[in-house]
Parts: sequence; C-alpha cells; structure tokens
Amino acid sequence: MNIKALRAFSITLSEGSLIAASEILHLSQPAVSRLISGLEAELRLTLFDRSGRNLTPTPEGFAFYREAGRILENLDEVPRIAAEIRAGRTESLRIVTMPRIAQTLSAPAVAKFFKGNPHVNISLDVRARREAGKWLAGREYDIGIGALPVEHPGIRTQPLLRVRAQAILPADHKLAKRQELAATELVNEPIIRLMQGLLLRDQLDDIFHSAGVSPGQSCEVASSQLACSLVAEGAGITIADELVSAQIGLENLVLVPVVPEKWMTFGLLYPVSQDRTEALCRFETVLRDVVRELAGQSPTLEVVLD
Repeated sequence: MNIKALRAFSITLSEGSLIAASEILHLSQPAVSRLISGLEAELRLTLFDRSGRNLTPTPEGFAFYREAGRILENLDEVPRIAAEIRAGRTESLRIVTMPRIAQTLSAPAVAKFFKGNPHVNISLDVRARREAGKWLAGREYDIGIGALPVEHPGIRTQPLLRVRAQAILPADHKLAKRQELAATELVNEPIIRLMQGLLLRDQLDDIFHSAGVSPGQSCEVASSQLACSLVAEGAGITIADELVSAQIGLENLVLVPVVPEKWMTFGLLYPVSQDRTEALCRFETVLRDVVRELAGQSPTLEVVLD
C-alpha cells in the first residue's frame, strides 16, 4: 500500500480540503487528488463523495479513516523504537484498559510497575470494551484489563477480581441510609443507565428483569463515569460498582449494595498464542498486589483465583 496516499487521504479528511492537505504535504492539489484516487482504486472503496464542489467523506471513508490513523501512528513510532533499541532499551509493555477501571485499578498498577522497572518502556491506552477486544486480537497490545466476559476467538481471558453491584445514590437521597436495596425498591426512581450494547447496561437491565420489574423514567448515557456524575448532580440513581464511582469521588454519592447479590467480574485479556515476556509477568504480579490491596479495603470487592 502507498503510504504517501494513505497520508494524503488522512490529512485531507482531517483538514477538510485538498488545499490544506496540499500545503501540509508540499504537493499540488492535483497530485493529492491522484494519490487519493489511486488509494480508492486499490482498496475498491469510495472514500470521498465528489458530487459537490468539495470532497465529502463517505461513511466508508470515515470508517477507513479511523483505521488509517492507527496505522500511521504506528509508523510514526518506528524512529523512536529504533532509537530505543540502539540505546539498549528493548523491554516494552503495551497495556490497554477499559475506561470503567482505568483510574482506580489500571493507573495505580502501572504507576507502581513503572517506578520499580525503570528500564521498561510502557504504553497505557484506554479503549472501549468492544474496541479493546479487537485491538488485542490484532496483537496491538500485550495485555488488557477490563470487564468480563469478552467473547472473541483471538483472545483468552483470566478472571482477576469481582465487585458487587451497588445502587449509587445522591448523598441526600431518601434511600441513602439503607443497608441494602432491592430492584423493586428502585423501580420508581429516575434511572441513569448506559446505552444499548454496553456491558454495564446489560448488567443493570438483568438486575431489574430478575426481579420481574422494569424501571420507569430513564436517562441513557455513554459511560458509567458520566452516569455517576449525573447521580451526583441529583438527576437520578444508577447501578454500578465502587470502582466506577471512585473515579469521580464519593463526596456527593452513597453506595448501597443491591439484593439479591450481583457481582461484576474484571480480568486480564491476552492475545491467543502470545509469547509471555519477563516484563509482562512482572506487571501481572504488581497488578495482583494492587487488587489484593483494594480487596483488603472493601467488603464488596473480592480477588478471584482462576
């Protein structure tokens, strides 16, 4: 594939015009246009709609742009990688974490590992659950940390910890002083829940369905952190876990365990047929230490032994 054509396409889409792309690439506008046309022919995709005066990205163009950006970012890393090899720093660890536990679990573990392993280069990325799985299967990362289950033929998983589902309420809510809450007691409350297709949404819906009830008024959001933020603002309640709520602080929130007990599992994700490095093994040890520390501080968090 012509890398210059890939850059021409990516810059044209991000900058919004052939004029801007030609200035950045130091090429004429016709030359940039020919590069993009050649790329379209090679891919057998229509990346831009040329029916108007300006180039307008097609849906296929937007979809390919996301992947093209990843490819170009990796290419831009080649000089840095070569410099590190020349300097003798060949150990590296590529980690991807899901947003739900990025701050409360992944970041402390990476920080602890980084301090104790000064010769290891680390990258920590945050990806949505469905994206993390795809990228792990493509071996873009050495290890993933996130919610289970993840069903993908290119990924194997290992449970790490489980957290009890809890109702998250504003601190001044009438139910905030309860020791436990059933779904039937929450059904008339405004519910903040995630959008369809997200794991935490499925888990919340299952809690209500298991009780034979359906929530009334609801507000759908794109992330669990946003759901907790809305709860803190008094917009309603949600069901999640302490790892989620801790990311925005507990000053305006109260967590009350849900009955009957529901537990949410988190674990490690690996590409299938992966060669385990010494750095990866050391990081796993540090991560498990952090999990044990968290479990020792909370009765609603348990270490899972696989």
